[in-house]
Amino acid sequence: MLLKSTFTPLFAAIVIPTKPNPTKLSFTAFCRNNSLTPQGTPTVRQNASPNTTSPSLLLQHKLPPTSAYVHLPFCRKRCHYCDFPIIALGSSSTTNTTTPEKNDTYDPRISNYVETLCREIKATKKLSSSTNNNSSPPLETVFFGGGTPSLVPPQLVSSVLDALSSKFGVCGNAEISMEMDPGTFDAAAMKELMNVGVNRVSLGVQAFQDELLKSCGRAHGVSEIYEAIEIVNTCGVENWSVDLISSLPHQTPSMWEESLRIAIQSQPTHVSVYDLQVEQETKFGVLYTPGEFPLPSENQSAEFYKTASRMLGEAGYDHYEISSYCKSGYRCKHNSTYWKNKSFYAFGLGSASYLRGVRFSRPRKLKDYVGYVQNLENESTEDGVVDFDVDAKDLATDVVMLSLRTAEGLDLRAFGEAFGDSVRGSICEVYRPYVESGHVICLDEKRRKVEYDEFIVSSMSNEMVGFLRLSDPDGFLLSNELISLAFAAISP
Repeated sequence: MLLKSTFTPLFAAIVIPTKPNPTKLSFTAFCRNNSLTPQGTPTVRQNASPNTTSPSLLLQHKLPPTSAYVHLPFCRKRCHYCDFPIIALGSSSTTNTTTPEKNDTYDPRISNYVETLCREIKATKKLSSSTNNNSSPPLETVFFGGGTPSLVPPQLVSSVLDALSSKFGVCGNAEISMEMDPGTFDAAAMKELMNVGVNRVSLGVQAFQDELLKSCGRAHGVSEIYEAIEIVNTCGVENWSVDLISSLPHQTPSMWEESLRIAIQSQPTHVSVYDLQVEQETKFGVLYTPGEFPLPSENQSAEFYKTASRMLGEAGYDHYEISSYCKSGYRCKHNSTYWKNKSFYAFGLGSASYLRGVRFSRPRKLKDYVGYVQNLENESTEDGVVDFDVDAKDLATDVVMLSLRTAEGLDLRAFGEAFGDSVRGSICEVYRPYVESGHVICLDEKRRKVEYDEFIVSSMSNEMVGFLRLSDPDGFLLSNELISLAFAAISP
């Protein structure tokens, strides 16, 4: 699942990308494959678990990775909102089957890329614990993002998993996710993907109206969405997610409610909701200006977000992160890697790994990526595996940024122990007006709500306030502004 932040002021280095995201709204929606780096996008940081102690807050990013993101960049065509590094295969690639294409060979563009990808995996250094050089845990999550990974034949997906297992090891119960678009796979391919290890599907639906899908440049229609949902269900995929996009051109509130209603009726275990982000180098970037017709206004986009929060909440989905909802027990484990500031490997075109506090991006162009892998094999290029002393203020802003984008919120006690009570107190002070307005919620150590008067008395002493979180949906809608205030408190 790509993360991309619309919060830009303080970070300008390497990014963990996402799907469409608002530039006009004050909240950030995190997207699908969290390990790509679009050009010109600022850094997105990860957060710490609300139940960690100070050593883990300070050292979490230095632990050996247990997650890997794999970029499979193939698409039938580029969607009008997409600025990710992809390889457009054309209309000839429609439905993935378990058998090779004509003449018993795979599309050489896919097979050659997968071969290069496996070479990168093989040439990458395996990280071990700094305290025990022999300790290198196996992978607990693998995420195939794109692009449209479901265009890659299952046998080639298997070869990537084999390469990961050979190099790093993969747990027997690992969460192995794949992004899949309607119209790009059949039941036979789905079963074969399950046989090779894929056990979580992220279905790129986006909308349930043909006119909206067409206006976005999507290669599928609504009929193919229903077919894909039926395939997922009949094949017995237990853990699957639906992706939806709000604030599309000409999208009305009734259209958005219809998409949410049909998604809920389909009974996925997870739903991701993204607000459209208009990128300059895309077709939408040429055609539209955010906030101007036929795109919705800021207020209309905010209402879309509130509608999703209300309808999904009423349907029993837990709103556990700004753009993520799930049934009980079905949070995306791979995404938790990012939100807890854990290290992770990344492989493939344009992907960005996070190793020992350093984000390292691969080239976005195929020729440059092939050259990067060749240099990696010849040990003539850095692979991002370096020891790096992360600045405490940078790490503190990392923790705040993504902590406040989750339902758990910011663990104030652990934060104070790691970065100092004065910084913790400054954050509490700057949030006083927003606690009073209800945009920020205070919780005690047992996660019971602390009323405003009690917060004023106890916040500076750290006796009662255990966590700060943003309210849903109003606080989430102000997340960028509220996080900016915390940054100013950390680095006055």
